[in-house]
Amino acid sequence: MGIGPSTKETTLHHFRDPLLEVVAADTDLDLMGIIIVGTPDDNKDKLLVGTRTAVWAEAMRADGVILSSDGWGNSDVDYTNTCEQLGIRGIPVTGLNFSGTVAQFVVVNDYLDGIIDINKSEDGTETNVVGENNMVELDCLKAKALLKLKMRQKDQKNQNR
Repeated sequence: MGIGPSTKETTLHHFRDPLLEVVAADTDLDLMGIIIVGTPDDNKDKLLVGTRTAVWAEAMRADGVILSSDGWGNSDVDYTNTCEQLGIRGIPVTGLNFSGTVAQFVVVNDYLDGIIDINKSEDGTETNVVGENNMVELDCLKAKALLKLKMRQKDQKNQNR
């Protein structure tokens, strides 16, 4: 489990990151920054990095977060924990992750309803084709649209109080 050839993002992909391009081009959103978090081996550290990321976003007063991952399996622990930590702090979260038909999240929580599956293979599995299952612009547009919807719903809920 983890990063395989088809879910591995190449250096060129990082230099032309579609998520950054989609968010940066949207005049309705204020791109505050990018937080890059590794995937620790130890579960205690996995929970720590997710919590720290959420606390950081909360301290920055982020109105929403799009979380992306280029791994799966063991990486799901810290990814889903980060979603949960953001959610319990009231920060709308969406994201991009390889799930496919076989590799569903290894852990789940109530804050994963905005995650876009970046699987592109017909049978929903990780393949041996480098970069086949990366996020593309359409995936990023979907995650951005979901985030805007969640942010709008949160604003409406706060106005009705």
